[in-house]
Amino acid sequence: MSEQGAGGAGEGERPFLYVVVCAAGVADGVGVLIDAARARGWEVGVTATPVAMGGFFDVAAVEARTGRPVRSAWRTPGDPRPFPPPDAVVVAPATFNTINKWAAGLADTLAVATLCEASGLGVPIAVLPCVTGALASHPAYRESLARLRGMGVRFGDPYAGDSQGAAKEGTRPEFGWQRALDLLERR
Repeated sequence: MSEQGAGGAGEGERPFLYVVVCAAGVADGVGVLIDAARARGWEVGVTATPVAMGGFFDVAAVEARTGRPVRSAWRTPGDPRPFPPPDAVVVAPATFNTINKWAAGLADTLAVATLCEASGLGVPIAVLPCVTGALASHPAYRESLARLRGMGVRFGDPYAGDSQGAAKEGTRPEFGWQRALDLLERR
């Protein structure tokens, strides 16, 4: 982000949305979120967890959609900033691991460090959790959600990807990508 603080859009510029992608099977649909955000007037930059970069989504297709590199590693001090400061952040899909590390302030990846910094700057953040029921019942996860909500983070309904009957048919329920944008617009 920037020493100038949050908010990359100037007069007449489109606001800038950071999308943080975690390693969950539905990550392959992140293009739906990017297209919806651009249709609503956002410019988009994507940061992914290192594991998500390992085949959870098509990095080249996302780069073509956004016109920017997908970030996963820190830049060196002499490198230019690839994205302007964010006007908002979406975390989708947000995994158990990322949510817990973020709530605890464990910024060991660029993705989690971005979330920690955005939180500290007061940037609006919307999260679409993708967590199984068993993990969602873990006390650390529930405490992490409470802490992040207390910081003003907005959460969509949890997605486990295994609704009744879907597993038998070999399909999974649709992930509500656009819900993240709706959460940001709720002020």
